[in-house]
Amino acid sequence: MSELEQVLDQEIDAQELEEEEELFYTEIDELQNHGINSSDIVKLKSAGICTVRAIHMTTRRNLCKIKGLSEAKVDKLKETACKLQVSASFMTGTEFSQIRSKVMHISTGSKTLDSLLGGGIPTMSITEAFGEFRTGKTQIAHTLCVVAQLPPSMGGTNGKAAFIDTEGTFRPERIKAIAARFGIDQEAALENILFARAFTSEHQMELIIELTARFAEEKGVYRLLIIDSIIALFRTDYAGRGELAERQQKLNIMLNRLTKISEEFNVAVYITNQVQADPGSNMMFVSDPRKPIGGHVLAHASTIRLYLRKGRGDERIAKIYDSPDMPEAEAPYTIAAGGIIDSSG
Repeated sequence: MSELEQVLDQEIDAQELEEEEELFYTEIDELQNHGINSSDIVKLKSAGICTVRAIHMTTRRNLCKIKGLSEAKVDKLKETACKLQVSASFMTGTEFSQIRSKVMHISTGSKTLDSLLGGGIPTMSITEAFGEFRTGKTQIAHTLCVVAQLPPSMGGTNGKAAFIDTEGTFRPERIKAIAARFGIDQEAALENILFARAFTSEHQMELIIELTARFAEEKGVYRLLIIDSIIALFRTDYAGRGELAERQQKLNIMLNRLTKISEEFNVAVYITNQVQADPGSNMMFVSDPRKPIGGHVLAHASTIRLYLRKGRGDERIAKIYDSPDMPEAEAPYTIAAGGIIDSSG
């Protein structure tokens, strides 16, 4: 038995014992025990509303848009949900601290990068990585997919990963190489990654709604959701300034859904973003003219924003661009055959 298998055996029992404590949401099927018709529950699930908390997170107006739900039914749903979900109201800072204590961190594969992030990519948050090509955005995503499967003592979460690919960048051979680095079975590593290729921004949203149902069904199984990249299909589907407002509105709805997923299911959401040149930067003597795409909508939705850029040689530099609890700082890292590693420099 390998060292990794021994560690897994030791930790799997502890994880199962804590399973119920980690799941701080109530399944929407519970509403059936409180007078809600099963047919209405099916309608809610089809709209991606799979937990009682999700009802609180959805406005009455949007609930009424679901085919078959009248205003009277929506009022009853809201009333029943309020009785079941205590956390929908005010709580003390201590109580919220207990919820935050369930946040887990997934290692990036680099100790210096993990230190920059306060331990790795956190759950219950959206982490956005933006930068030009060949800075490691997708390589970090591949590394996270494997590391998430490792036990907590090795920087993982004992969980599975979901990967929505919008640019055709997912490579199974990269997963196998990274799995070999961490000493886990290559085929098992691939089996624990749920993959989908999105072709339009609408399809991308449909896949996210589908994932919501899967996360609710497979309790506590998934700990990572990756979208590489979040903005690519929106730039294709909405062209020109005339469609910019509609694009931003649709993007905002998607990001809002991702925020809810991360908090509902204690999942780490990692999204990649592209950059564009800022024409006005030369007039203001800005050293780096590149800025992330998505505007203020994406800036406000992301909990942590990482700016990735090229350094000397094979070195890459990650900078905390925005974070609610981590100071602005930089960390070097390198892209290797086994994923993201510490920079030798």
